[in-house]
Amino acid sequence: MKIKITAFGIAKDILKTNSLALEITNVSTIGELKDHLCQEYPDFKKLQKISFAVNEEYQTDDFSLGENDEVIVIPPVSGG
Repeated sequence: MKIKITAFGIAKDILKTNSLALEITNVSTIGELKDHLCQEYPDFKKLQKISFAVNEEYQTDDFSLGENDEVIVIPPVSGG
């Protein structure tokens, strides 16, 4: 399955890009995608809380991904 990942903040720094096209197998949910990203990019494990949106809507770990979905990785936000 092909998906597009767009990352912001520290997630962009971890991926070393703000946009990434992935061809993934054995990944069908947001939770499985999180696990995949943590395996490929171990620094994701350091993030306490990270949110995902699919096609511009926040989704939970059990959300099923589809072909050509756009997944937005939204790291924790801190302010001052």
